[in-house]
Amino acid sequence: MTTVDTPERRQLRELTRTFMAKEVLPHLDDWERAGEVPRELHATAATVGLLGIGFPEEVGGSGGDLLDSVVVTEEIIRSGGSSGLVAALFTHGIALPHLVAASAGTQTPSTAGSNLVERYVRPTLAGTMIGALAVTEPGGGSDVAGLRTTARRDGDHYLVNGAKAYITSGHRADFVTTAVRTGGSDAGGISLLVIEKGTPGFTVGRRMEKLGWHCSDTAELSFADVRVPVANRVGAENTGFLSIMQNFAAERISLATQAYATAQRCVELALSWCRDRETFGRPLVGRQVVRHRLAELHTRAESARSYVLDVATRVAAGEAEMTEVAMAKNAAVAACAEVVDGALQLHGGFGYLRDAEVERHYRDQRILGIGGGTTEIMNEIIAKGMGL
Repeated sequence: MTTVDTPERRQLRELTRTFMAKEVLPHLDDWERAGEVPRELHATAATVGLLGIGFPEEVGGSGGDLLDSVVVTEEIIRSGGSSGLVAALFTHGIALPHLVAASAGTQTPSTAGSNLVERYVRPTLAGTMIGALAVTEPGGGSDVAGLRTTARRDGDHYLVNGAKAYITSGHRADFVTTAVRTGGSDAGGISLLVIEKGTPGFTVGRRMEKLGWHCSDTAELSFADVRVPVANRVGAENTGFLSIMQNFAAERISLATQAYATAQRCVELALSWCRDRETFGRPLVGRQVVRHRLAELHTRAESARSYVLDVATRVAAGEAEMTEVAMAKNAAVAACAEVVDGALQLHGGFGYLRDAEVERHYRDQRILGIGGGTTEIMNEIIAKGMGL
C-alpha cells in the first residue's frame, strides 16, 4: 500500500469518478466549445466535497493535504477529464493559499487575514465565488521579481496601476489575488492585494483564444488608478514574493500530476483503440511494432507517475527541495509530450479529429511545460541545485 493508495484515498477516487461520470463527462465537449465551465459546476463540486480538498476545515475546506489533491487531479484526468478542466475548476488552488496562510498568523495573529477568509476563502470553497491569481504581466512571466504593476499607498487604500496577462479564470473570477509592487524594484518590494471585479478602473479585457485548455477561460486584466482597501492586502506589506514562492511547490506538483495522468489516460486510449482497430484483417495490437510502442509509452507514463508521487510525498512531509520539484515537473512534462504524441500517432487519422479525446490531450499538454515556471526555468533551478 502506497501513500496514495489508502482506504480513504480509494474512497476519494471513487467519489471523483462518480462526480466525473455524472456531472462532467456528458457536458465536457460543450464546455470546450463554450470556452468555459459553468459556475454551477463549482457549487456542485463543493457540495460533494471535492472543491475544498487540500484546504483546512477551519477555513471552509474539506481537509486533506497535497496528496489528497494529487489523487483528485489524477482521477479527474484518468476518468476522461482534462488538465484544462482541472485548471478551470481548481483555479482557487493558486488563488487562495496565500489568503489562508495570512489568516494563520504565522508572523502575528492577523485580523485582516481572518477577514479575507470570511469574505473570499469560504465563499470560494463553497462554490459561490471564483478566484484567480494574477502575477504574469504582458512584459514578463517567470521573472516574478521584475513585475511592474504598482500599488501606491493613499491613506487607507492603494492606487493600483498596471496590467496582467494570461490569467486563468480571469473572465469568470469574482476577485483576483494580484501581485503588485509596493516597495523597491526587487523581490522585496512585492505585495499581494485582493482586487474585486467591478472595482472602478479594473478592466477585464478580451477572452484570450488558446491552443488548448479550451474549457478554461483566460483573460487580460488592466488597472487604472484602482482604489483597493489596505484591508485587502494579503499579509504584511512587501512579503508577497515569498508567499508566491512558497506556493510554487504545490502548483508545480499539480502540473506534474496533470502531466503523468494525461500520459496514463492516453496510454489507455491508445490501447483500447489498437485492440479495436483492424487493418489488413487483424487488430493493430496484433503487430509487434505496435505492442512494443505501447509498452514504451506505458513505461514512460508509469515511471513519471512513480517519480512525481515520490517527490509529492516528500513535499507533503516538508522534506523536498525545490530542485526535486523542478526535476519532477520536467520529467513528467517530457514523458507526457512523448506519450501523447505517440498515442495520437497510433490513432492515425482519427486522432487528428476533434471527436477524438486524444486530440484534446495533445493540445492541452503543451501548456504544462510553460505554466508554473517554464521547463527552462526549472532547468535553471536544477542547475543551481547542482552548484552550477
